Amino acid sequence: MYDDDDDDDDKPNVRDLPLFKKGQEIRETVYLLASLFPEDDMHLQSLKGEMIGDAALLTVKIAGAEATDLYDLKMEAATIIRKAANDLKLMNHTLEMFGFKDVEYFQIVRDLIEEYRLLFIDWVAGFDQWSYIVDRWGLFNPPGVSPFDKTDDYF
Repeated sequence: MYDDDDDDDDKPNVRDLPLFKKGQEIRETVYLLASLFPEDDMHLQSLKGEMIGDAALLTVKIAGAEATDLYDLKMEAATIIRKAANDLKLMNHTLEMFGFKDVEYFQIVRDLIEEYRLLFIDWVAGFDQWSYIVDRWGLFNPPGVSPFDKTDDYF
């Protein structure tokens, strides 16, 4: 008898993906760096929450994307990941503006994000463009697919 769950055995564990591992490294580094923020500085404490949230998205959204085969959902997750990584990469300017005295350590995060970006490019290139549902908003369709294409899967 055929069991659909057998297909999941062929998929690697998301935690074993190099991109996921690099995302964990970034999250841990951001957390350590943010622990240097003075507790009494409300601006830096607010930024701490943003930074940790953005760093968490680098792994959470990979896990979500790996749980589906649909191109449009994978691309949506990839877009959120890219935004979070870019926001983190630019955070050093904000930290400097708010007087964080150890801002030079943030270069470590920027370097890790560059390594992550290179892994990300390979990850996105592996998406199956022919496993999709038409995105009626037109943002995440594979090349050649229009949001106006006729399909039975519109909900």
